[in-house]
Amino acid sequence: MHSALRRLDLNLLLVFDALLRTRSVTLAAQELSLSQSACSHALARLREALDDRLFIRNGGLMQPTPLAQRLAPSISATLNTLSGCLAEAQHFDPATSRQIFTCAATDYTGFALLPHFISRLQQQAPYVHINIIQSRSADSLEELRAGRIDFSLGFGGPDEALSEDIRAVDGFTDDYVVMARTRHPVVGARLTLERYLACRHIVIRPWHDEPGVIDGILAQQGLTREIALQLPTMMGAPFIVAESDLLITMPRHAARTFSSLAGLDIFPVPFATPEYTLRVWSHCSTASSGAHRWVEKRLLEAMNGKGETV
Repeated sequence: MHSALRRLDLNLLLVFDALLRTRSVTLAAQELSLSQSACSHALARLREALDDRLFIRNGGLMQPTPLAQRLAPSISATLNTLSGCLAEAQHFDPATSRQIFTCAATDYTGFALLPHFISRLQQQAPYVHINIIQSRSADSLEELRAGRIDFSLGFGGPDEALSEDIRAVDGFTDDYVVMARTRHPVVGARLTLERYLACRHIVIRPWHDEPGVIDGILAQQGLTREIALQLPTMMGAPFIVAESDLLITMPRHAARTFSSLAGLDIFPVPFATPEYTLRVWSHCSTASSGAHRWVEKRLLEAMNGKGETV
């Protein structure tokens, strides 16, 4: 049994996983507390054992070969499972742990969640390291399966189907509102559908998807709005609205904060829009990890704005 494994030092799989996530020998070596030469030597042994180059330098990054891409999901999932089992066997102490957790999130999710979440970690787990990377929509679930991230944070519809290997835990529910500058010449005191369509708009499309939720709803009614500006992130948008006649339709949670910062008025969307729920996604292989469960609970506390310690 396991004849292929007997020919391979299993420690090399940690190097494979680190290279897959960092795309850099230097960064992989730092993550694994190895010298760069030791990491390069480990890669050479991997190449010899698997008879493939595995990672090829391209544009300053180590890009995986087709074989490495095929092996990646299984290797990462296996390492995650083993890590979870060993972490469960070892008591997780948040006060002393120096574990690293990687989360994928959009800038809105970070805006809504991170201040409360990091505040809790500073108090309860001061040495835990959080790495936030830009969410890439559905790709984030593949990142979970490959073990490159621990959690994916974002919004999902109530009927969104997930595969059996991905679990989702619900946080708070939000809806859409419209923001306009004070004394807007078209909106006035009340935003009607006619006035909404007469204005030009800013849209936030972090993944350049076409169309967005709002435009999809309008299209179902045979309506269109004029998009004047498309942005990949939301953080600068309210301040553009404050200096122009453009409107923006965005989550209520963020609008409340931005309205006071940028001097904006908030209006109900003049047509029916769906609510959506902020969720924490994770891979089922981490469900047995006490460390992951602890961080997930802190994330949910932050989502729901709870001050108590669990």
